[in-house]
Amino acid sequence: MVRTEISLFLENAPGELAKLTAMLEEAGLNIDALTIQDASEYVQTLFKARGKSLKRVAPAASYGSMKKDSADYALIRLLAENTDKVIDLLSRKGYLFDILPVIALEIENKPGSLAEMAKKFGEEGININYVYGSAIADSRKALFVFSPEDIEMAARIFSEPDQ
Repeated sequence: MVRTEISLFLENAPGELAKLTAMLEEAGLNIDALTIQDASEYVQTLFKARGKSLKRVAPAASYGSMKKDSADYALIRLLAENTDKVIDLLSRKGYLFDILPVIALEIENKPGSLAEMAKKFGEEGININYVYGSAIADSRKALFVFSPEDIEMAARIFSEPDQ
């Protein structure tokens, strides 16, 4: 199913994630999935991708500076139960964020389920930019979030009844 992922930068400091999640809690907004990565890694990957496509949006020196500055931040990606309300709250509180369509799949929590999903992407020639997910050990289901290069094709594949 296509969902909207929210990406935002938080200061890479103790307590910042707690502030964000407490703000969401106070508003009664639940997080369905979340991943955190060092923002400098994200900027470095962005620079490499722009270099391959020759579509840099800034000079190489600017990316070096961005990479240095981005070490002070963490990149948060999250899916929320009520995306519109989370976006509204983040806007009102002055957070900088972006949104991106992703494929969120609830899959069986058993060996091979993730391989089966990844195989479907591969068979259709769809590259996966990144994926994150989790399951509770005794749960029958797991939630995995895929960021495919071709969201429309991925949406068609995984909306079919046999997904």
